Amino acid sequence: MSIDRIAALLAKAERTDNAEEADAYLMKAQSLATAASIDLAMARSRTAKKEQREQPEMRTVIIGEKGKRANRHLISLFIAVSQANDVKVDIASDSTFVIGYGMPSDLDVVNALFSSLAVQMTAAAQTWLAVGPWRRETYVAVVKEGARSRQVLKQHTAQTARVAFYQAYVPRIHERLTEAREAATEQAYRAPAEPDGIDRSLVLRQKSEEIGDFHRSTSKARGSWAGYTGGVRGDGGSSGNAGRRAASLARLAAQQALPGKRPVQGSGQ
Repeated sequence: MSIDRIAALLAKAERTDNAEEADAYLMKAQSLATAASIDLAMARSRTAKKEQREQPEMRTVIIGEKGKRANRHLISLFIAVSQANDVKVDIASDSTFVIGYGMPSDLDVVNALFSSLAVQMTAAAQTWLAVGPWRRETYVAVVKEGARSRQVLKQHTAQTARVAFYQAYVPRIHERLTEAREAATEQAYRAPAEPDGIDRSLVLRQKSEEIGDFHRSTSKARGSWAGYTGGVRGDGGSSGNAGRRAASLARLAAQQALPGKRPVQGSGQ
C-alpha cells in the first residue's frame, strides 16, 4: 500500500460535493493507511534479516514562525493524526516544529493527512469568521488571579472565536481517525491466518515496541508540552459547533505548497 494509492483515493473526496461520499472516502483512506501499516508490519516480520526492511526514523515538520497563535492548535492536529498512525511526537519548546518518530510509510501517511487537514482547518475557520454570528456571542474564559483562577463570560473577538473553532475541530478529527483505525485493525485480526502462522497481534505489538524503543533512545526532548494555555474553555456556541461540523465534513488530499510557503503552515493567527 503506497502513499500514492491513498492520495488517489483522497483526491476523489476533494472532487465530490456530496458530504456523505466525502466522509466515506475519508474513512476508507484512514482504513487503507491503517491496513498498510499492518501489512508492512507483517512483511517486516518475515524479512527481519534483510537490509531493505523498514526501520524507524525521525522527521522534523515545521509548524510555523515563533509566536504564531495557530501553532499550538496545528500541533494538536498533528498529534491527533500521529496517534492514529503509530507515530510518536516530540514538540519544540516554542511550538515552531515537531519531530515524528515512526516507520517511513507511517510518517508519509501522517504528513499527507496533516498537510491537507492543516490547510482545511485554517481555511474553514477563516470562512467562519467572515460569515458566522460569533460577534453577538460570549464564551467562558478562565481568568487567573494570583494563584487562583475563576470563570467569567466574555464577548467573543475574532481571535477567541477562531480558538473555539479549532478546539472543536481537532477532537472531532481525532474521533474520526480513531474510529477508522479501530475498524481496520479489527478487520485485519478477523482475516484468515497467515500461511506461516504469524500472529498479527504479536507483530503489531513488536512494531509498537520497536518504535517506542527508538523514540526513547533517540529523543532529546525534556519536560512536557503545555498545549493551548489561553483563556478560552469548552465553548458550546456557534464557533464550537461550526468547528465540529467542519471537521465532520473535512476532506483529505495532498495539498500543494503555496508559493514561498511550506504546506503545513497555518494562517497568520
